[in-house]
Amino acid sequence: MTMQAAILTISDSAMAGSRADASGPALVARVTELGWTVAATGLVPDEVEAIASKLREWSDAGYGVILTTGGTGLAPRDVTPEATRSVLAREIPGIAELMRARGLEQTKLAVLSRGVAGQRKQSLIVNLPGSPRGALFSLEAIEHLIPHVVDLMQGRTEHIEYPVS
Repeated sequence: MTMQAAILTISDSAMAGSRADASGPALVARVTELGWTVAATGLVPDEVEAIASKLREWSDAGYGVILTTGGTGLAPRDVTPEATRSVLAREIPGIAELMRARGLEQTKLAVLSRGVAGQRKQSLIVNLPGSPRGALFSLEAIEHLIPHVVDLMQGRTEHIEYPVS
């Protein structure tokens, strides 16, 4: 079964056209390299309801993994974690913890990311940083886990050996 991924960029400046979205296309390229299908992409402003609405729509559509990029920092309009928590049925803290721990290999500021990960219906939702480098590094830290997590959420609970990277 092919993994269906959706990628949501959260950025006021990209929405306004004052900055190009570099993280979304970088994630599309990486997800494609992994052999996953990019089922949807989107761009929304840093607004809780706009983010939450898109996360609900895409998890209702049954996409296996929904990756967000942007809005995980400490700026006043960084509200992605709050929007994500508002739609989650349950959080999976180990995923965000692993991304932050691995992020320390790249920057000592990785611990300032407030990104979360969790489940809504049969979808895994993961908040990634807004920079292309940070988004890709964080995804690479967890990408080996995603197929197994999605299998479990979608009821495929038989034991499968997944490669360790």
